[in-house]
Amino acid sequence: MAPRARREDATTTPADPAERAREIALRLLTHSPRSAAQLRDGLVARDVEPALADSLIDRYREVGLLDDAELAATIVRTRHAERGQAPRAIRAELHRKGFEAPDIDAALEQITDEGIEDRARDLAAKRWSSLGGVEEPARTRRVAAMLGRKGYSPALAFAVVKDLQRADKAGVD
Repeated sequence: MAPRARREDATTTPADPAERAREIALRLLTHSPRSAAQLRDGLVARDVEPALADSLIDRYREVGLLDDAELAATIVRTRHAERGQAPRAIRAELHRKGFEAPDIDAALEQITDEGIEDRARDLAAKRWSSLGGVEEPARTRRVAAMLGRKGYSPALAFAVVKDLQRADKAGVD
């Protein structure tokens, strides 16, 4: 994939490096919410001096334009509720996005152990029923693998699958 052409040229780019950095930062933040680390990387990739990027990020934190703790909490809620991801997968994503460990830990506290198990059971039940015509060994592997890809532990994945198998056998007998 070819690098994206920059929209900046001599006629639209402010001469003042600080103003240019602010415009780039606001454009990046308007496109999508970002962690401070993502914003810093985006600024530095666009030839903004690292010290200037850091001071701009500090200012944006002061005025509330950047709030890593709140963004991390939002990501946790959406990934768990909408995508069914487990805390392990969400933690990895937040780490990749440059969130700090305290923000990640605080955001993940909103997911309870019961919530994790309930979400795994819901996901597994939907997948299990959609694979009704598949032989049981393949069905078991597919459901357990789906849960594994979403970050659930193998122990939980296989416990949930065993419960689904028992329910099927109880329903048939």
